[in-house]
Amino acid sequence: MSSSNSPIHPLDHPIWLALTSTQSGLAQGGALARRYPPAIAPFAALSESSQECFSALRELMLPSEQAVLFTLEPVTASAGFKIALAATGEQMIGMPAEAATSAEIVRLGPADAPAMVELAELTKPGPFTLRTHELGTFFGIRADGRLVAMTGERMKPARYTEITAVCVHPDYRGRGYAQMLLSAVSRQIAARGEIPFLHVFSDNNAAIALYRRQGMDIRRRIHVTVLIRTDASETPQSK
Repeated sequence: MSSSNSPIHPLDHPIWLALTSTQSGLAQGGALARRYPPAIAPFAALSESSQECFSALRELMLPSEQAVLFTLEPVTASAGFKIALAATGEQMIGMPAEAATSAEIVRLGPADAPAMVELAELTKPGPFTLRTHELGTFFGIRADGRLVAMTGERMKPARYTEITAVCVHPDYRGRGYAQMLLSAVSRQIAARGEIPFLHVFSDNNAAIALYRRQGMDIRRRIHVTVLIRTDASETPQSK
């Protein structure tokens, strides 16, 4: 975690907080390192940035398995890992504006998982598996017999809930579907007394502009690092 003396905000370490609070029942690991079950999501976190904590994370992983970290400072590859991706993201927070609904919004469930993965693979909103929907409620819009838009909930750190997988099929963009779904999921979050937030890569200008128009603000920039477990004899390196 950060060595800064500035006050710690709950969302400074969203993965760790989620896995030690609301979603602790899903957590694999212990006091040094925790992660979500990889079949659900690849996210992991350390209690602090130390070799001991990195070693604890490595023990939770299989060879060549990936772990995605959100941190305040850049991550330096530790023994037994290599860095597959080092990027930055914007953490945005706020209540998206209410949107007029011109299409039927449906709640998605296990039977929709293959279609959800297919849409995510096409639009690439971030990691998404057949079990990601287990992290929270997902809403979608269908057209012409297929799922064409969706969004839902992912990390739940304390009284905050992350909006995730905001995606619309390219053939159905420009119809306001993303705004409708953002409105639906955020109002569900607020109805529980929680605060919606989300993450977006810093270079995704179109998405950032959309979220700004909807009333969300950038809270801070975070570092997104994808670590791959390597053989212990390999030298740590960035890809």
